[in-house]
Formats: sequence, C-alpha cells, structure tokens
Amino acid sequence: MNKYDLIVIGAGPSGYAAAMRALDFKKKILLIEKNNVGGAGVTNGALSSKTWWELSREASAFRKNLKRFNIEIPSINYKEIQEEVRKAVSERMMLLEEHMDSLKNSNYSNLLDFKSGTARLLTQHEVEISVGAQTEKVWGDYIVLATGSRPRFLPELPIDEKTVMTSEGIENMEEFPESMVIVGAGVIGCEYATIFSGFGKTKVHLIDKGDRILPFEDEDVVRIIERNMENNGVLIHRNSKLIHMEIKNGRVEYELEYTDGSREKFNVAKALVSVGRVANIEDLWEDKVGINITKRGIDNNDTQTNVTNIYAVGDLTADISLVNVGELEGRYAVEKMFGDPDRKLVYENISTIMFLSPEVAGVGLNETQAKEKGIDYKVVTLEYSTIPRAIAMRNTQGFIKLLVTSDNEMKILGMKVVGNNASSAIQAVAVLISMDKGIEELAECVHPHPSITEGIQECVRMLMGKSLFKPSALRGRLSCRTYSKGVYADIIF
Repeated sequence: MNKYDLIVIGAGPSGYAAAMRALDFKKKILLIEKNNVGGAGVTNGALSSKTWWELSREASAFRKNLKRFNIEIPSINYKEIQEEVRKAVSERMMLLEEHMDSLKNSNYSNLLDFKSGTARLLTQHEVEISVGAQTEKVWGDYIVLATGSRPRFLPELPIDEKTVMTSEGIENMEEFPESMVIVGAGVIGCEYATIFSGFGKTKVHLIDKGDRILPFEDEDVVRIIERNMENNGVLIHRNSKLIHMEIKNGRVEYELEYTDGSREKFNVAKALVSVGRVANIEDLWEDKVGINITKRGIDNNDTQTNVTNIYAVGDLTADISLVNVGELEGRYAVEKMFGDPDRKLVYENISTIMFLSPEVAGVGLNETQAKEKGIDYKVVTLEYSTIPRAIAMRNTQGFIKLLVTSDNEMKILGMKVVGNNASSAIQAVAVLISMDKGIEELAECVHPHPSITEGIQECVRMLMGKSLFKPSALRGRLSCRTYSKGVYADIIF
C-alpha cells in the first residue's frame, strides 16, 4: 500500500490549492479527482458562467452603441458564443494539467502523484480509489476532503437537463431560447438572468418569492439591478410561489401563486432551476470513520473535522461557497497540518463580486447585515457621476458605499461598489479590514487619475470632513450619515 503525507480528494479550486500549498512543505501528496481537474469552479461554474457574462456584456454594450456608427443590430451566433466559452474552460483546464505535468520535471518531481477515480475513506487513514471494477488502497497521514458541490434538485420539478435545467445542463443548449424562466432570485439566478437578457435574444422570467430580488442585499443596490433587468426585458415575478411546472410539447408550462392568492400560468421555451447547491458527501466515507455532518455540510473547526487528521474545505463546509474562499481554506488547512498559520482564518474581509448589470463588488458588512447585528455605524455614499473615470467611460450608473464604526476611530466595517470596474476598487479596503485599521490610511493615498478608486478616497475624506465635494451642496449624489437604533442623521461638519 502506497503511503502519503497528505491525500487530497477532489481537484477543484480548494483541493488543487491544498495540494500545491503542501508542496511548499516538501510533503508527499496524492491528489485524486473523478471528473475534471479544476472542478465546477472551471467547467460549469465560476469560469464558464463568467465568460458567458463577459460576452453578454460585450453584446449588450455593442447594441447600445450602434447608433453612433449607423449600423443595424447584427445577428448573434449562439454556437460561436458557446465555443468561445468552451475555449476559455479548456484553456484553464489545460493550464492546470500542464502545471502538474511540468512539476514531474522540477524539484517537486517525487512529491506529487495524481490519480483519476472515485475515492472513499475506509478508515481515518485508508482511502480506496475505484476506477470501474478496479480498486486500489492508499494510506494518508492527513486527508483533505474537497469534493465540492452540485446544483440542488427540487424533486417536484421535471429537471431533465434539456428543457428544465440546472447550471450543469444550461450550457449544453443548442441555441438561444426565445424565452426562459429562472427559478430562484439569488446571485446565480440573477447572474443568468443578466446573461441571457444581455444577449437580447431571450425573454427572461425571474421568479422571486419576496418583494425584491437578492433579499440579503441593500435596497439601493437592488434598485439599480432590478431597473436594469427590467429595462432589458426581464419579467420579475415578485411575491410569487411556484406551485406547478411541467414539460408540454417540448416547452415549459408553470403556474404561480401570488401573495394575494391569485394564480397565473405561463409558457416558455426553457427553465433554469437555481435554488442553491448541496455538498458532494454521499459515499465519501464509511460510517465507522465518524465524521460529523450538519444540515449545511461537514462540521469543522477552522477546516479541521472532529476526526483530527481529516480536514474539509470548500463547498463541503457551512462557510461561504466561493472559489476564492475554497482556495483560502485549502491553503489554510495545509498550514494547520504542517506549519503554523500566520493568522487565523477569517471571513470578514472576503471580497465578493456579483456579475450583474452593473457588476456589484463588496467586502465586509453591508447595511442590511450591520442592522441585523445591531451595530451603529456611519455610512457615506458617493455616486459614480462624481467620479471622473466613470464620466470618461460614459457610464455613470452606480455608487460607492462605505460603512465605518460610529466612534472616532471609524474602523472599516464594509464597502459596496456598484458600477463598472467595481471589483478593481475594493482590495485596499479588504486589507484594511483584515488589519482592523481605520479610514485615515486611505485619506491621503495618491490614487491614479482618473480611476474609480478616487471615489473611495473621496468617501473617506467626506467622513473626515475634508472632501472636495460637500454632501450638503450635492444632495442626491453624495450623502454622509450616521445610523443608530433605526434612525439616520446627516453628519454636518
């Protein structure tokens, strides 16, 4: 039986990151994957869907600018778009595989083994690998479980991955559907609504059980996203509950019941079910291994399960299901095994981005979360229309919102940026949150001009009473307020 210092089950973002971090400690590693290297983070998740989003955004922007060039709207070839997405996925997978192959001819040549197959824990150290009818047993001092997740199925819906699909089947369509209903108005559902409405070929319906999409987000963020969706032809079914769906004559018929008791039927070409994901833990270990699980995933303490040599990372845990979080957890788990992590694993400074129209990036708390926690805070908001770079881009839709503690230290609680280049504007704030620093660090930093990050600096200067634009003079575009016990009050300098 071959023995390893570490066996990693799953070669998605978190498992791959764990294996590569273990190489830094010169450990003997086995990486096992039953499908594709890169996992759902590449093949039918983050990379593929974001490539669709980029191409959709290009198509939408092109249509909006046709009048400048006196050009009629050209047709969009679905097959070519689909092939471009597949090329992006292939490029990333080939890079990961090339990297592993190249390691064989490097100073890591005797440290990393890779096996294709289905892995199962027999004991806390023994792993059985199955490929068809053949099996092999290996031993690991430490085990990292990183088998990821899959779309959640609703048994009452006729999901066949052809007419009624999840994110695993939607990219296999042969053409743009003339209409589509999306079940679930969370991040993924809203991203796909943005993608397909952006191409201008599909009438999108979005089912929302509440009175607005993205219920975890602040109202001012949602207001912009909803307006843009509806301007792109998206029909948002607010305050609705899906009570029936069936496939009829190759199309989808569904019925909704609204909160007022009324009902309505609709008929569309396709349906996408986007109601979350579930961890891939079935048959992953024998009962005698004794790993504790909860309703949300594998129970763990900073990635370590109740079985001390076994760690769980990525979508298997109850933490945030994001590629960057999974990679962070994979690296951290290895550092706990073989080293001494420089800092505790924290999630307060995790940067996020929603690929909507416009994109939404954030870090730390938003106002909704701060209120739920009973935190008093100061909040400053600055519209894109006051930022030279946004004016130059000829798109001033969006804003920057910064939350800080209500005391004199004004430590950063969180930030949200809605608009073009939003994701490029938040990293400095994420670092300050992790350092538990106040806003003065950003006040006099020299930013490139023109840039979106200049808007962050102006937010900080507003809080410090020395901004270029005064909130009282540009009401509606700027605001600087305190929030305490349900009451807002303007900050007057």
